[in-house]
Amino acid sequence: MERLTEAQQELYEWLAEYIRTHQHSPSIRQMMQAMNLKSPAPIQSRLEHLRTKGYIEWTEGQARTIRILRPVKQGVPILGTIAAGGLIEPFTDAVDHLDFSNFDLPPQTYALRVAGDSMIEDLITDGDVVFLRPVAEPNHLKNGTIVAARVDGFGTTLKRFYRQGDRVTLKPANPKYNPIEVSAMQVQVQGSLIGVWRGYN
Repeated sequence: MERLTEAQQELYEWLAEYIRTHQHSPSIRQMMQAMNLKSPAPIQSRLEHLRTKGYIEWTEGQARTIRILRPVKQGVPILGTIAAGGLIEPFTDAVDHLDFSNFDLPPQTYALRVAGDSMIEDLITDGDVVFLRPVAEPNHLKNGTIVAARVDGFGTTLKRFYRQGDRVTLKPANPKYNPIEVSAMQVQVQGSLIGVWRGYN
């Protein structure tokens, strides 16, 4: 199937999500607003390209009859980069997807791409993709669990989690890095590690 341009892909993904949520297609005006366009012509052009390329169809002469023919790409959302070194600001929007449709991953699994080498002794290195699941009850988290943790005022990092009383230690797996020791009130565990994926070029 012919690839989409960036503008066509943007409209297609927005359309698919709108139709999935509302169970009907949007108006041209709604599409214009969503794409920040002041004229219907670019929307009509993109719709025609989407139809020609086999991504959507509609009933001629009837409003709001757009149907999605191809599902939007599924997979595990890569939500950004996680520091395995210092601390960096996290991303909240998916920046990519990995298709793991044949793998049995827990619900709400998400992924982060690793930046840094503080976890190399746990065989997690720069450029790897780590899969995490949200932690429902951080207070019951087992010491030694590898987590993505946000430290107030600093950012997010991938480390081994240890709690003693009201103090939390986030330990690296590389002797050249120091542990991060803070009050438990400063730490928000965002996910626990369930897998690592490494690609080779």
